[in-house]
Amino acid sequence: MLSTRCKLVIMINMNNNFLPTNSDKKRKLTEQQQHFLSALSGVAKGDINLALREAGYADSSKSNVVDSLKDEIVDVATKILAKSAPRASHKLVEILESDDPIPQVNAKLQAAQTLLDRVGIAKRDKLDVNHTVASGIFIIPQKEELIDVTAEDVTDEKE
Repeated sequence: MLSTRCKLVIMINMNNNFLPTNSDKKRKLTEQQQHFLSALSGVAKGDINLALREAGYADSSKSNVVDSLKDEIVDVATKILAKSAPRASHKLVEILESDDPIPQVNAKLQAAQTLLDRVGIAKRDKLDVNHTVASGIFIIPQKEELIDVTAEDVTDEKE
């Protein structure tokens, strides 16, 4: 039976392609955090509770771990989707070229399209708005003072 330390080293080495790169974020992850992320993409197959147990975290620490590693968790999920994108593309072409009836074709087609949409191959729902101001501040002149006029009662002089 392998020790926990050996399992950790094996999992980190096997799943290194799923771990986020720290080069752009300059964040150093602890060994336990790396083990959690590695388990999340590997043994746990996305089950956060199972990945927490594999990494040796207490069940009560779920919210703290997820809050501190949310960016890294999203990176792991993105890499998993990117790794599955060629398979989804192949499935779309297979459905397109098939003359035979395919069981659950609508579900498979929708899953492949959704996966490709999420990795940015088919469509993007992201809106990028950039606005640059080329001039300085526009100063509005002061408003003129309004004349306060009240209406007087007009009496009819003919009476």
